[in-house]
Amino acid sequence: MAQRIAIITGGSRGLGKNTALAMARKGIDIIVTYRNKESEAASVVSEIQALGRNAVALQLDVERSQDFPAFAEQVKGTLNQHWQRDSFDILVNNAGIGIHASLMETTEAQFDQLFNIHLKGVFFLTQALVPLLEDDSRVVNISTGLTRFCISGYGAYSAMKGAIEVYTRYLAKELGSRGIRVNVVAPGAIETDFGGGTVRDVSEVNDYLAAQTALGRVGLPDDIGGMIAMLVEEENGWVTAQRIEASGGMFL
Repeated sequence: MAQRIAIITGGSRGLGKNTALAMARKGIDIIVTYRNKESEAASVVSEIQALGRNAVALQLDVERSQDFPAFAEQVKGTLNQHWQRDSFDILVNNAGIGIHASLMETTEAQFDQLFNIHLKGVFFLTQALVPLLEDDSRVVNISTGLTRFCISGYGAYSAMKGAIEVYTRYLAKELGSRGIRVNVVAPGAIETDFGGGTVRDVSEVNDYLAAQTALGRVGLPDDIGGMIAMLVEEENGWVTAQRIEASGGMFL
């Protein structure tokens, strides 16, 4: 069996980094993308290599869909150079940002940025990379628990993620003939630097969300990365077109 290779967007920090390391521990080689923090991405590559896996970091701004065809060519060259292959096995569309603003205060510029990163970017990056995906491979899109429960200030962000959940089902249907499984993971509140690190750093927010969670705490990156790594294993090959929430039971 050929060595499995995953591309994880936004893999230099947060949940992307955690997912990359979790997959590496399961024997998967990794290509991580980063937008502008090359040193952080290089550090992740070193950590993956320390686990005995091969890893490469590539620069990518998921807001710039016009760059995706060139990025796909770069991926093809990287696969050939480092793995002597022209295909890969797992795509995790993780890169994203958080903007907190009420619906009445959300600006058109904020809306466009969220749209370009979380919906247009995922749609057209996947379109560019699917020709390089092996048959019987895996795609995991990242959504949010906020598509099920509502917290004021995240309406525009969550609307994009709701669209990604619908897109995931359609992608699973259209790629099913190739045996490609497509699922969407919806994390709850997680202690990372996402959205300025509010959940991690503001004790009042952390305590409130923990009190609304069945397991009595907010999530940690390890709660998500390991689950995504498990989802792409061969044993989960009968799971496709599913929204899987990993929130510890928020707002039940």
